[in-house]
Parts: sequence; C-alpha cells; structure tokens
Amino acid sequence: MNNVKIEQSWKEQLADEFAKPYFRQLTDFVRQEYQQTTVYPRGNLIFNAFEHCPFDKVKVVLLGQDPYHEPGQAHGLCFSVQDGTPFPPSLINIFKEISSDTGKSMPQSGNLTRWADQGILLLNATLTVRAHAAGSHQNKGWETFTDAVINRLNAVKTHIVYLLWGSYAQRKGSFINTSCNLILKSAHPSPLSAYRGFFGNHHFSQANDYLIASSQMPINW
Repeated sequence: MNNVKIEQSWKEQLADEFAKPYFRQLTDFVRQEYQQTTVYPRGNLIFNAFEHCPFDKVKVVLLGQDPYHEPGQAHGLCFSVQDGTPFPPSLINIFKEISSDTGKSMPQSGNLTRWADQGILLLNATLTVRAHAAGSHQNKGWETFTDAVINRLNAVKTHIVYLLWGSYAQRKGSFINTSCNLILKSAHPSPLSAYRGFFGNHHFSQANDYLIASSQMPINW
C-alpha cells in the first residue's frame, strides 16, 4: 500500500501494517464509501492526526472513538472541530475542566490543531464515518490499525502521557506499559458521564507535571 498518504515517519513505522490483507480490505471499503455517500472527514484529512504529530514528537496520546458525523466538524483529530463550528458537548466539558484545572479561559475555537502541533496524538479508534451515522465505519479494520499505532508507540517510545477517558478508551489502552509511561484514566467528558469522574480529574495539570519531570516541554492547553 505504497499510496497511503500519511506523514513520512509514521509511514516508516507502520509499513508492515499497510501491507496486511485487512488494511487492503479496509482501503477498498473506505474508497467505495467515499464514492457512494458522504463520509467525514474529507479524504485528505483521514490521517491528519499523524500529519501534525510525527512519530518522534509524540508525548501525549488522547484516544477518542469515532469522528464527528455532522458537516463542518470532523477534520481528523479526535474531539476537535473545524474553526467556526460550535463546540460539541464533550469538547465544552474538556475546556471546562482545563479552565478549572489550570485557570486557562475558554478558547475561541474548538480546533485542536494547536494541541497536535505540540506533540499530542489526537487519535480516534475509527478514522472515518458516514454522514449522520455514528459508528457506521466501526469493525471494518480501523480499530486493528489504530491498535497497531498504539502498539508501535508502546514498543518504541517511553514517557508518553496516555489520556484514557471512558471505558472504550481504557480497554483500547489496556496493554500500554504502565511502568515507563503515565496512564491517566477517568470517565468520558460526555454530558452523560462527565459528572461521574471527568470533572475534577486534573489530567491536564498532571500531564504537564509528568512531562516537566521527564524533561519535556509542557502542553499549552
């Protein structure tokens, strides 16, 4: 699969993955979906998280589940929306916790490219979705691919902060080495669960404390 358009360092790290039969099948499925219906994000943004956060720059991994499925939202970074798009409820709650934890005021934009450019891999488990149909591209191969991404980071890099919000992310990150990385778990920021342990988790200050202690630059949340 030499035609996969992904940032070069990731292309090298994941070369074996692109050659596997499941990835070929996934590619065929996704290509057909883009031809037949509306799919988010735009095709050139499927691997946007990798584009803004090369392998060697990763210091925080935030795991999401599915891209947003309404117009103007998804652009390849989990929890992030494009400039000018209203903040989804989970993102509002993330910003509320950042404000409570660090004193930083609510930003003007929900575009989290600024996080990705600082070394946060904003990784959804599934990288594409059919318009207006949450979960429509689950169990097609994306989860196997994104597991491989986490596996590769876990095998090669240490002193990464993993933010695992909700049971889905916690299951997906269950194999990460806890002895040489920081694993931060809490409830999901969704309005359905945010008051059951997301608010008050202090993950943003804890992440920065760990990064500083391991001689890395903290994140400007």
